[in-house]
Amino acid sequence: MTTNNYNELIKDRIYFGGADDVKDMMEKEKGDVIFDLRAESHENRSGYDRIHSPIVDDAEHQDESIKNSIDHVVKAYNEGKKVYFHCGGGSTRAGTVAVGTLVSLGKVKTIEEAEEIAKAARPKVNVKPQMKEALKRIFPNA
Repeated sequence: MTTNNYNELIKDRIYFGGADDVKDMMEKEKGDVIFDLRAESHENRSGYDRIHSPIVDDAEHQDESIKNSIDHVVKAYNEGKKVYFHCGGGSTRAGTVAVGTLVSLGKVKTIEEAEEIAKAARPKVNVKPQMKEALKRIFPNA
């Protein structure tokens, strides 16, 4: 049995991790679309359907970029696509989008519950305080 460096958020549909795991994920899971959450734009040489959906780390009030990235993932999921999203290492920005995706899809009632599920799926998830505050503004009832 091989171990993956990426993780499954929603069974057979949504995966997340780091930038270095794109090829491995696409080969094993046959994903349909990749969302690159890194702020810096990288040329797409992968040959896969990759969409740059940047979240700027440590930027004040990054609500809009976080919400846009969550909306991209949810839209692709609702279109029946198999999704992979990543940042550099798969802990901060990817973790934040994982939490927001679970809330947006109604899989959880609270941000804290979503964070527990995301960390259970990928233990290195680390939602920074300013990103958690942004999630609370995006999802005021969660």
